[in-house]
Amino acid sequence: MMTDTEILKPQDWTFPIPIAYGAGRLSEIGQRCTAMGLSKPLIVTDKGSRDLPFISQLHDFLAEAGLSSDIFSDISPNPRDDEIGAGREAFRSGGHDAIIAIGGGSAMDGGKAICLTARNDIDLWAFEWEKPPADIDSDQPFPTLITIPTTAGTGAETESTAMVTHTGKSMKFCICHPDLKPSLALLDPDLTVGLPANLSAWTGVDAMVHAIEAYCVPGFHPLCDGLALEGLALVSRWLPIAVREPENLVARGGMLVGSCLAGIAFQKGLGHVHAISHMIGAEYNTQHGLTNAIILPVVLRFNLPGMESKVKRMADVMDFKDVSVENFIAEIERMLDDVNIPRSLSDIGVPADCAQRIAEKALLDSAAGTNPRTASVAEMRDLIETAIAKAR
Repeated sequence: MMTDTEILKPQDWTFPIPIAYGAGRLSEIGQRCTAMGLSKPLIVTDKGSRDLPFISQLHDFLAEAGLSSDIFSDISPNPRDDEIGAGREAFRSGGHDAIIAIGGGSAMDGGKAICLTARNDIDLWAFEWEKPPADIDSDQPFPTLITIPTTAGTGAETESTAMVTHTGKSMKFCICHPDLKPSLALLDPDLTVGLPANLSAWTGVDAMVHAIEAYCVPGFHPLCDGLALEGLALVSRWLPIAVREPENLVARGGMLVGSCLAGIAFQKGLGHVHAISHMIGAEYNTQHGLTNAIILPVVLRFNLPGMESKVKRMADVMDFKDVSVENFIAEIERMLDDVNIPRSLSDIGVPADCAQRIAEKALLDSAAGTNPRTASVAEMRDLIETAIAKAR
C-alpha cells in the first residue's frame, strides 16, 4: 500500500499517453504548450465550470508563457451534437491550433468531439464507435489535444472516446477515431480540492463503476484487468475520505489516480450500468456519475451470480473480509449509503413509464455488448423498472 508521501510525489508516466501527475502542475501548462509548438489553444470546458478559478488560472498560465487563448464553454452535462458543432466553429473562427479540455467528463467529451471535426467537414456521426474509422487527410490531422480533469471519476483524460447526445434521436452514442489521442493528460489534485461532497461522491462512484464493469467484461486482457483492480483498490480506500474531508489532498490524489486507472481499464469495455445510464442521461439530462451510482447494485445482482472468482479478487482489493457475491453487493450498497447516493432513479426525476423505451435504446449501446451476461429487452426493462422504483 502506498504511503501518503508517495501518493503526493509528482510523477511523469508515459503509458498509455504522457501523463503529468502532481499537485500544482497546472502551472506547467504554458511551458508544455510551448514545447509542443502551440501558440493559440482553445480552452473547452462545461457551462458549470466556466467561472471557476481553475479556468482563469489556466488562462493566466498560458498568457505568462506568451500564448493567447479563448474559452468555449457551451457544453452541457450531457454534451449534444449541436454544441459540438458550435465548438468546431469557435475553433475555426478563432484560428486555434490545439484544444485544452478542462473540467469533468462533459468537458473532456466535448473537447474530444470538437477535435474530431475541427479540421474537416466529416459528419460527427461518421465517427460512431461501431463504424469503420473515417478517412482523415494527412494534411489536416486532428488538433493537438490536452486533457485536464478537475473531478476524479470519468477517467476520460487518457482515451479517445466521447459520449455525445444525438438530439434528433434522444440517444447517446460513443464517437472516436484511433488517430485521436491526447498528447498530454495533466492530473493536478489541487484542482479537485474543495469539490462539494455530492459531486465528489457522484464522480467517485463513477470511477468505481468503471473499474467493476471493466474487470467483469469477459475475455483475456490482463493489462486492463490489473489496472481495474488497482483503480478499484484506490477508489474504495480514498472515496469515503474525499467525501468527508474535501480539503484532504492525499485523498484527492488517490482518487485522481484511481479514476485514471479505471478509465484506462474500460478500454476493455463496460456493461449494463453504462448502457442504461447513457440513455437515461440523453433523455432526462441526469448527472452521469449519479445515475451510474443508483443503477449499480441492480446490475450487480443481475451480473455477479456465477462470477465468484472475479468477485473474490475485487473483494480482496477492497479489503472485504467476506468475499461472497452476496456480501460484495451488500458492501457496495453500504458504500453508496455512506456517500449519500439516492436509492432510486425516481428520486432524481426519472419516470416509471420510460422503462420499455430506455430498455430498447440501452441494448443498442456499445456498453451493452460487453456486459458479462446478455439481457433480453424484457430483462433490461425489469432492471430499469427496479432501478426506478427501488435500486437498493
